[in-house]
Amino acid sequence: MRIKSIFCSILVGVSLCAPRAAADTYPRQPGIDAQHYIFRLTLSDDSDEIAGEATIDLRFVKDGVTEFALDLASAAGGKGMTVSEVTSGDATLRYVHQSDRLVITLPSAPKAQERRQFMVRYHGIPASGFRIGPNKYGERTFFSMNWPDLARQWLPMIDHPYDKATSEFIVTAPVKYQVIANGLLQEETDLGEGRRLTHWKQSVPIASWLNAVGVAQFSARSFGMAKDIPLQTWVFHQDRDAGIVTFDKPAREAIEFYSDHVGPYPYEKLANVEVAGLNGGTEHASAIFYGERSVGNRPATGLVAHEIAHQWFGDSVTEKDWDDVWLSEGFATYFALLCTENYEGRDAFVAGLKRSRDSVFDLEKKSPGVPVIHQNLSDMKKVLNQIIYQKGGWTLHMLRGQIGTGKFWAGIRDYYHRYRDANASTEDFRRVMEENAGADLAWFFAQWLNRPGSPVIEGGWRYDPSTRRIEIDLAQLEPGDPYRLPFEIGIAVDGAPQMRIEKIEMTKKQQRFEIAAGKEPSSVVLDPNTWVLMQARFSKR
Repeated sequence: MRIKSIFCSILVGVSLCAPRAAADTYPRQPGIDAQHYIFRLTLSDDSDEIAGEATIDLRFVKDGVTEFALDLASAAGGKGMTVSEVTSGDATLRYVHQSDRLVITLPSAPKAQERRQFMVRYHGIPASGFRIGPNKYGERTFFSMNWPDLARQWLPMIDHPYDKATSEFIVTAPVKYQVIANGLLQEETDLGEGRRLTHWKQSVPIASWLNAVGVAQFSARSFGMAKDIPLQTWVFHQDRDAGIVTFDKPAREAIEFYSDHVGPYPYEKLANVEVAGLNGGTEHASAIFYGERSVGNRPATGLVAHEIAHQWFGDSVTEKDWDDVWLSEGFATYFALLCTENYEGRDAFVAGLKRSRDSVFDLEKKSPGVPVIHQNLSDMKKVLNQIIYQKGGWTLHMLRGQIGTGKFWAGIRDYYHRYRDANASTEDFRRVMEENAGADLAWFFAQWLNRPGSPVIEGGWRYDPSTRRIEIDLAQLEPGDPYRLPFEIGIAVDGAPQMRIEKIEMTKKQQRFEIAAGKEPSSVVLDPNTWVLMQARFSKR
């Protein structure tokens, strides 16, 4: 997501509110587990109202559940959803729909592990979450925009990442449109009277906001396979040729790099979709949405690499809790740079790191006191900030520097393998990386993810010919306790074929280090290989 709200209504009655299993304030329901959704939608050119029929397949985790709740926007001011009926089998169920929650009463309490299906019929004009309006060519389009908690504006479901489920979309729309959604196409049937039914099925569990539907006059194109995964572009029919340039090469390169380095691609296809009303991209599982201004006469390499990285991190391995959204955005930011390193070389990679580093310092000045990990997030308008992206990405880079590239990649592959199609927390990630590194990393994660701000280093060096030693003096100028900072020191000597690298670790506010050297260096460089996020002034004294 390159920009990507969860105020959760507090339920009346403690039976609907789980004890907090994680830090954000969404009211979890420990008695139920969503397994599968089927969303039947009817769209029209005559009105912006949608008609919906949702089947919700639930597994009851424990005995004694007498009611449960789905998120669904209430009707107000001419917009929102109106529920006309809730059924289960042949039974019509009692429900209360208010404050954007649909509370359904069960006629009998299910036993633990029992599964039941519920049907919700509803209609209305979405206030948000599902954009109906013109694209840049003035043609009518329909696009889901669920991030982060707007699926409830048009879909009855558990609208939080903690409860992932498989899903299907069965969309009836005017025949002039093509429909794209998650998963694999199951059916296209012309129904007569100018209507077409399109059925897509997602067979891998995903978080609520990753469910996606796009309806427009598309040019839909398959461009072969990468790592046995079908690749597709869906762009407005006027943009067919531009879509090829924008998406084909970057998508193939990204999916090949991540598949080789992280693990198998988790979904049944990869579709890159041009969308009206969006800036940047949104990484819906198997159907990535890109703003219409992204489609042009050059490859969208960085944007595509970022959104495709999310298919592994954010989509397949999903944060348990909105406080840990860096596990999605920080990962996608850094892995897009790793893709750059692979295809464009180390210099391009470091240039990207330095741009990101400058961005972090600017952001920390504008938003002092903001760490990477949220603290009990309740206002979903604040779920994203650029610190999560840029400093989150830098934290992964520094972790790689701390434990070594080989152990870093081993840990990343292990993390993906363990939590594929599931949820993870920062603590889960830390434990996996500690196991693979054979080291305690609690200090590292606390320092870079929970502490606001970044180190400010001032120092210099001199050569003492009498002792044949380089004397390095460093001071940490940032407020608070000292950071623990492992540094590389680069030592260049005239006539030497390459820079000599020594390692030190700073743990105090002021420290002197001495390094043996047979002759005076021509230069001494702090962090020559760009591993540490810091503002530094360092020179010869």
